[in-house]
Amino acid sequence: MQNNPGGRVVRVLALVLALILGFDDRLAKAQELNEYEPGEVVVKLLQHGDLPGVATDFDLDPTPLDQFGARPIYRLRILDGTPPPDKAAALLTDSRVLYAEPNYIQQTPEGQQRVSWARGGDAGDYTGQWVGDFIGLPAAHTVTRGVGVIVAVLDTGIDRNHPVLAGRVLPGYDFVDMDDDPSEVGEHDVDITYGHGTHVAGLVALAAPDVQILPVRVLDRDGAGNLWVLAEALAYAVNPDGNINTPDGAHVINLSLSTQRQTNLLDEILGDVICEDDDNDDGIRAVRDDDDDDCLASPGQGAVVIAAAGNRASTTPEYPAAETQPGLLAVTANTEADTLADFANFGAWVQVAAPGDRILSSVPGGVYGAWSGTSMAAPLVAGQAALVRSIAPLWSAAQVSDRIRTTAHGPLGEPPRIDVAASLGLPPTTRPLLDGKTPGGGDNNPAPETRRLYLPVMTG
Repeated sequence: MQNNPGGRVVRVLALVLALILGFDDRLAKAQELNEYEPGEVVVKLLQHGDLPGVATDFDLDPTPLDQFGARPIYRLRILDGTPPPDKAAALLTDSRVLYAEPNYIQQTPEGQQRVSWARGGDAGDYTGQWVGDFIGLPAAHTVTRGVGVIVAVLDTGIDRNHPVLAGRVLPGYDFVDMDDDPSEVGEHDVDITYGHGTHVAGLVALAAPDVQILPVRVLDRDGAGNLWVLAEALAYAVNPDGNINTPDGAHVINLSLSTQRQTNLLDEILGDVICEDDDNDDGIRAVRDDDDDDCLASPGQGAVVIAAAGNRASTTPEYPAAETQPGLLAVTANTEADTLADFANFGAWVQVAAPGDRILSSVPGGVYGAWSGTSMAAPLVAGQAALVRSIAPLWSAAQVSDRIRTTAHGPLGEPPRIDVAASLGLPPTTRPLLDGKTPGGGDNNPAPETRRLYLPVMTG
């Protein structure tokens, strides 16, 4: 079951860590990964009783490798050596099967080379970097600092002893080693993604200093994990103790990871942690049956999901960021000059931009490091979502994400940059001049009468 993690096996999958273009010029070749887990397939059946017959008819082991909670969703072993895509295609011809797909894995979007963080800076540099003024954090923190809100960070783990994070990290869970210690595993200069989760968590804390952070390790020391595990980790994040009536789950979930494969499983579970009615017609959710439309979170609460858009400098959608669901925001990265970072994905499916170029944050060992990527932009938006939720606790995930999107602004032709102050009902943030020129090369702070309408401070 998704809230009883013991016994599950994590296999390798590329769920992309969106990190690139840091200060460090040391490059490492990315690990070559298969496209999907060999010898298994993910299947959702019309009902539990169909499993023996389907398994017999399609040469599958009737004893599941795993089951998603109490739902008729299984990870099944293929017995006859058929490649997973072919087995999934065959299963889809059967009326007892609602969906079938490989347990996809994929190479990181940065391609064959990636860049790790560069060590440097201190606590003063971290809190005083350009990010704060750029998105209006000083003003926002006069309204709220996020007390009472939980942000889940699904990533490579967290160094909970870092000064930036000490005292604000909840117990969490490690879905890689299947234990209660979601710490970072690896070594800087050896494991290219080591420190990623700690860096991301530090940026949540920068935007929302008083939130609690729930660490959920879903990526191994190579920055890889699989979609099945991600789905189970999402369900855990909104209900850590397995009791739906205990309000201990995350109000916001940060996903600084991605894949180019859209899957029915992830689409379904995202919908059930966001807990909004599904009105889209994307051809995927239509296979869901009504009894699976249940919110996995505590009654009346779904989580806002913030997802990194990826680093291919492309319009090609990446998932989960590109899932068209209310309550989910796709975040790309911009620079201090108020332009889209040259590595950042863009397109109509990307909703907002946040600072993601040479961002200083916490890394393991109590030190600081600079990293670049949409992975760095997403947690700043997650922190913003936590601030909005702290003053509007009764708002749905969709209302929070809409608030962030509609108060974003910036140069024409660029994804709108977030404005944390404006999202809390304060005047829109005015960008400072760089070298005597307006950032972005134009009037990115139009006269008040030309800006969109900003709502008053919310009370719930």
